[in-house]
Amino acid sequence: MQRKFRLTRSDDFKRVRQSGKSYAHPLVVLVAQAAELPRVRLGVAAGRMVGNAVQRNRAKRLLREAVRPILPGLPPGWDVILIARPGLAVASLEETRMALTTLLRRAGLIPSHEA
Repeated sequence: MQRKFRLTRSDDFKRVRQSGKSYAHPLVVLVAQAAELPRVRLGVAAGRMVGNAVQRNRAKRLLREAVRPILPGLPPGWDVILIARPGLAVASLEETRMALTTLLRRAGLIPSHEA
């Protein structure tokens, strides 16, 4: 994922976590907040509950890869954080992509009729 599409600063993560709207799934939590920028920025996080460092890094890579084909279709002007849950450490790419699609639909970031 290109740097311009990433949430990187701690302040940005805190702002989105505190004032954004969250949507939960057994594999991942999505937190979204409207932003002033003309593009979508995405942050990925995995806490220690996900597992050891290897499992956390795998979970983050899996989330980034699952959202990559979906990212161009998202409406501009949103900051989104994806937080891995413990089940993600053993999930497949297709399961992760389906979970993300479900959460993005619930958040209203993609239309309901899209796959």
